[in-house]
Amino acid sequence: MNTTALKDRKFLHLAAPRGFCAGVDRAVRIVEVALEKFGAPVYVRHEIVHNRTVVDGLAAQGAIFVEELDEVPEGAPVVFSAHGVARAVVEEADQRKMIAVDATCPLVTKVHIEARRHAGQKRHILLIGHAGHPEVEGTMGQVEPGEMTLVETPEDARTVTPPADADLAFATQTTLSVDDTAEIISILQFRFPEITGPRGEDICYATTNRQNAVKHIAEKCDILLVVGAENSSNSQRLVEVALRAGARSGQLVADCRAIDWAEIDAATHIGLSAGASAPESLVMEIIDEMRARYDLQLDEDALVEETITFKLPSILSDGA
Repeated sequence: MNTTALKDRKFLHLAAPRGFCAGVDRAVRIVEVALEKFGAPVYVRHEIVHNRTVVDGLAAQGAIFVEELDEVPEGAPVVFSAHGVARAVVEEADQRKMIAVDATCPLVTKVHIEARRHAGQKRHILLIGHAGHPEVEGTMGQVEPGEMTLVETPEDARTVTPPADADLAFATQTTLSVDDTAEIISILQFRFPEITGPRGEDICYATTNRQNAVKHIAEKCDILLVVGAENSSNSQRLVEVALRAGARSGQLVADCRAIDWAEIDAATHIGLSAGASAPESLVMEIIDEMRARYDLQLDEDALVEETITFKLPSILSDGA
């Protein structure tokens, strides 16, 4: 008997590119190589990336995740997460003679360098980002208190009051919505025509590519699933982008077990993407489960091919 004929037909539209970006891939590899080089345990300050599957996998290999450096023994190897850290954290690790390995995404490091440059030129910096996010905390920690003001929303941009007569610059968190950020920047540039922007786009290439890929498929989707963690900014933004671009519904799901299958049962066209810190294995598990449940027709139309890679820190080379 042909069991396929008894299954509902579903059309699965895969967004591409999706999932791991070069910065996340580098950060995960840094922890793995640090474990090979120094042996377990290797301490990691904060989640290396915002994904429980990735964190649990590294913990099983001997990584110990901590919130602050006072949880790390003096002289032990410690990895800073991909989101970046404040300068005070780097100085504390140095004072306590820790073997510090910086897994900060190079695109976040670029924002840090720009922030320090602006501060050195006595510009007050308006940072577009989300309060409490590790990347924002790390970026604000590049300069002295009072040298940077956080702008979270268009309303903030309309009402922010920087120091009188200060030269101004703006920077952005790298994982924001491209469209939301463009609106905020436009407001700031209208209010402060002399404001200085970054030399290049702060929002990272992977964030932009994943948002464009979701926009490309959203309008045809009854529901669009984004694989990612609740505390992953870029994953949250993908759901928002999908809904604005025409998807009738959107879900952020940690993995296959988190899916509301009643909603999938009621849909015909389903979109699927993954945030930059979500491994492809989680996407494949969802596809396999859908194939088991439905007569699945799958299409994938990659908008761009990502070829960027980042080198590991020199401290992890054989001669270090």
